[in-house]
Amino acid sequence: MQVSPLGFGAFKIGRNQKTHYGYAYNLPSDKATEQLLNGILDLGINVIDTAPAYGLSEKQIGRFLPARRNEYILSTKVGEHFKEGISSYDFGSQAIRESVQKSLRQLRTDHLDIVFIHSSGADLEILNETAAVETLEALKSEGLVRAIGFSGRDTVAEQQSLSWADVLMVEYHCENIDHRDVVCEAGKRGVGVIVKKGLASGKLKPATAIPYVLKNPDICTLAVGGLNLEHFRENTILAASAVSR
Repeated sequence: MQVSPLGFGAFKIGRNQKTHYGYAYNLPSDKATEQLLNGILDLGINVIDTAPAYGLSEKQIGRFLPARRNEYILSTKVGEHFKEGISSYDFGSQAIRESVQKSLRQLRTDHLDIVFIHSSGADLEILNETAAVETLEALKSEGLVRAIGFSGRDTVAEQQSLSWADVLMVEYHCENIDHRDVVCEAGKRGVGVIVKKGLASGKLKPATAIPYVLKNPDICTLAVGGLNLEHFRENTILAASAVSR
């Protein structure tokens, strides 16, 4: 998969409860969401990352981008759901299969490019005591999913995931380099890396945070959230400059 250095984290188009941003915001209108999603693709950003736990996010992407499905790499997750302000987790085989089928329906697509395990924080337990990995491997072999991976917090679990994952999603920025060795090892093994929270949930300035992340040659994409298309335009320029050096 040929991925753009900057990706779109689609959290804010679908959820504004129990966030990590430290400030309140309203969900965008349907018109604003449509303009934002199409504007993102027009900027050349071709990675869109969502999840069932992102509220209305999957449904909105499926509503406004089905005609442009071949223009972007679609990443979603299994394991966590968010309803009425509460997260629930299920990493059983049936739950994961049902989650993928629901994502396919909501996103209006016949396949998912990347599906991550959306960890609850009990990373090693999920990997070693549930059917999550084997179920994703089966879904990949069935052609519903092109690539599978792990989005967690524990570096030991991430290292373990390198034996089966096509892609990892890790937090990485100048104030958190705990996952640097995992990122390096992933690069050696040909495992893709998508960075989440590269701006520390809005606490870091893009002008310094984006180049810091993307100067690492083992990182494929930095997924950034937001609702302001002009900010994405500026961030795309920062990202292009960082990877061209």
